[in-house]
Amino acid sequence: MTAMVDHPFPRRILLAVTGLSPQVVTETLYALGTTASSPADARFIPTEIHLLTTTVGAQLARTALLHPTYGQFRALMADYPVLGQPAFSEQNIHVIGDTLGRPLEDIRTPGENACAADTITAVLAELTRDASTALHVSIAGGRKTMGFYLGYAFSLFARPQDQLSHVLVSSPFENLPEFFYPPPESRCLTTRDGLKVDAADAIVTLAHIPVVRLRHGQPQALLQGQASFNETVQAIQEGLAPPQLKIDLPQRQVICGRTHVRLPAALLAWYAWWTQQRLGDHGPQSWRTANPQGFLDLYARLVGRHSAALENAQTRLQAGMEKAFFQENNAKLERALKQQLGLAATPYLLQTSGKRPYTSRELGLPISVIALLI
Repeated sequence: MTAMVDHPFPRRILLAVTGLSPQVVTETLYALGTTASSPADARFIPTEIHLLTTTVGAQLARTALLHPTYGQFRALMADYPVLGQPAFSEQNIHVIGDTLGRPLEDIRTPGENACAADTITAVLAELTRDASTALHVSIAGGRKTMGFYLGYAFSLFARPQDQLSHVLVSSPFENLPEFFYPPPESRCLTTRDGLKVDAADAIVTLAHIPVVRLRHGQPQALLQGQASFNETVQAIQEGLAPPQLKIDLPQRQVICGRTHVRLPAALLAWYAWWTQQRLGDHGPQSWRTANPQGFLDLYARLVGRHSAALENAQTRLQAGMEKAFFQENNAKLERALKQQLGLAATPYLLQTSGKRPYTSRELGLPISVIALLI
């Protein structure tokens, strides 16, 4: 067996959904401490634990896990010193609330499921924001919809260092209320059928779940937890939909698919200029070949013929397209589109052709999906 090594990330979080079975926390912790938990055989020993649950699940967790006398979390730490002392208190139990912020006792209705999805999305966005963290997410507890939402949110937010798993417990210990983990010494338990079994004989393992990771390139609003679960899913779906670009200068609007992209006047005129080049079938442009007058005319429509901003641009471009101006605006436009569209930005970006120092750019969208109103 390959020797296990310590995990490289200093802040390691175990996140789980729990309901009527708080045992999934101790079972997962036990498996993490006694088995290799990644393809590199790095042992993931959490430094803190977070739970997502309802008011009923929170009470069960406080009683069964955190009670100062018979809490099974404390017992597990004492039995297996390798687990250290991860931070776990009532403050780390996140109770799902309704649309008014009132804690939910259970997740039954479509509305309650939507609230659970939004809470899970927000918590996972928050915990993955810190680059020094690594997450191990368990979907073993709670209602099936909660596990599904957590797994789906993991796919949206997970980084390379994060892991997803389900804990497996051998029979007859699975779903046995008195079983929390295999103790280092014999401990007699009684099954529902009245059979005497030794908890030390239980086998607890982790089933690691591979997922498609979609975090890279997502809009910042999603990564910052500023979007609901449904909005997050919709944004991903839009990224897979056929592209449609509409630029409406009188209304100062850029619409990519169904998303309104906010651009300052200079970048809006710049994007409209590239759109004109595409609609006129002028081919790729470089700073050497581009005629700045088309951009200046569009910019004047937005800021007025006598504005200081337009005069500054005219002065800068009076001898023709300036290399720095061309490159700076292209870079700014790309950043703005990627920040607001994420994965969906790709078809709306300028495409590069040719080899340095003679590279050119052009908008690669088909003419049939572009609308320019000036």
